Amino acid sequence: MALGWRWIFNDPHGPINALLLLLGLPSQGFLSTPSTTWLFSVLADVWKTTPFVALLLLAGLQSIPSDLEEAMRLEGANPWQRLRRLTLPLLIPYLGLCCLFRMAQAMGVFDLIQVLTDGGPAGSTESLALYAYLNAMRFLDFGYSAAVMLGMFLLLLALSAIVLLVQRRFERQQELT
Repeated sequence: MALGWRWIFNDPHGPINALLLLLGLPSQGFLSTPSTTWLFSVLADVWKTTPFVALLLLAGLQSIPSDLEEAMRLEGANPWQRLRRLTLPLLIPYLGLCCLFRMAQAMGVFDLIQVLTDGGPAGSTESLALYAYLNAMRFLDFGYSAAVMLGMFLLLLALSAIVLLVQRRFERQQELT
């Protein structure tokens, strides 16, 4: 997948630049300027992980009993009210799970960045996982790399705790209303 994105964003031989040239526009260095490289790396990562999130949310939608939605419809609730008062509150656990998975995947992104840009240009797309790898494998500083990974783990643990606390608080508010 990362090789495909590298080809798509290639300057000047990728399909996006070929289309730009056909339209009479100059080709763009999507992965060669620090200001745009991070944006297109994030775009490729989001493209890669969106189907997984969609499957989780689809499972959540399928777990909502249809009789609850039918009851709300019979009582005169419009689609916005059904979404706000039934669907979203019942999807909160699934949204929290999606958030946790995406945070873990985003913090550990390595292969995509390695293949697309190798952390460049000028280190502008270097993720923490790639930074730890480069310190361990290129500079043989295994202790520092382990410390970076431990810090990343602790940061992910703290962010996960925050997501779970927010999720519980929202669920409690829904129980009270």
